[in-house]
Amino acid sequence: MRAVHLEAGDVTLRNARKPRRHDGHALIKLIYGGICNTDIELRRGYYGFRGTPGHEFVGEVVEASNRGLIGKRVAGEINLACEHCEWCKRGLGRHCPHRTVLGIVKHPGAFADFLTLPERNLHILPRELPAEDAVFVEPLAAACEILDQVRIPKGAEVAVLGDGKLGLLIAQVLHAHGAVVHQYGRHREKLRISDRAGIEARVASKSPASAYDWLVDATGSPDGLQQAIRMTRPRGTVILKSTVHGLAAIDTAPVIVNELTLVGSRCGRFEPAIRLLRTGKVRVSEMISDVLPLDQAPQGFDLAERVGILKILLKA
Repeated sequence: MRAVHLEAGDVTLRNARKPRRHDGHALIKLIYGGICNTDIELRRGYYGFRGTPGHEFVGEVVEASNRGLIGKRVAGEINLACEHCEWCKRGLGRHCPHRTVLGIVKHPGAFADFLTLPERNLHILPRELPAEDAVFVEPLAAACEILDQVRIPKGAEVAVLGDGKLGLLIAQVLHAHGAVVHQYGRHREKLRISDRAGIEARVASKSPASAYDWLVDATGSPDGLQQAIRMTRPRGTVILKSTVHGLAAIDTAPVIVNELTLVGSRCGRFEPAIRLLRTGKVRVSEMISDVLPLDQAPQGFDLAERVGILKILLKA
């Protein structure tokens, strides 16, 4: 089978063995995979990654222990927990210290003709949901995770920093929740997607200081956290959504003096994400910049790193 290989910054296409399916796991034929910012960071050295990347995907189950899954279109949660440790028993499998992570940590990713995942990780997709849109289930779930972690009142003003793929999803999720979202970015074309969703989005070289009780950093930049801290009111909350290879230097004094709460936020539940896509409350089709065949994955990665580009899909 074909499989994308990432090593030392190089993206190539290789012939690989079809993965073996273990009991309780499903063999999935890729339909679409999405290149996300984490994949770009892996290319830049994040986690010292070497192997097949890809964790945003839609596929069709071709083999499974549960016969009812065969032939179904699915998306899959990316964390493979052990199910036996203290964290797993507390329902925190996403933080299992023994977990592997699809396309990121010790489990071959989705950018291949076939992949495997535990059946418990799979979510059957509604028939009416286009496969291209369903690729966004995983990152949209990460956006929804904010509302599982932090109680943001309806009508509250929330600032979202960043106009990349995740920033645009977060702004729409919070808007659908009933928050008054102010999104700050650098690219007018990207921000128009939020404008059309009814979100106040602005290109701003200078952002207001101490203006928000709730702020989300989705800049993908080491400087984003410092900017977020400056914009947050005393006793406000900053939600960190950026995955950056390297260290982010910050002045901790305003965090301490203003008694800010910093919340790290990562993966989320798929159910609310699928519901938002199915009902059309979050629109993602405008965020697809291009669709390339899997054979053109190297070009896809190069394209995904260009300024102004949003989601690149790889089609099997």
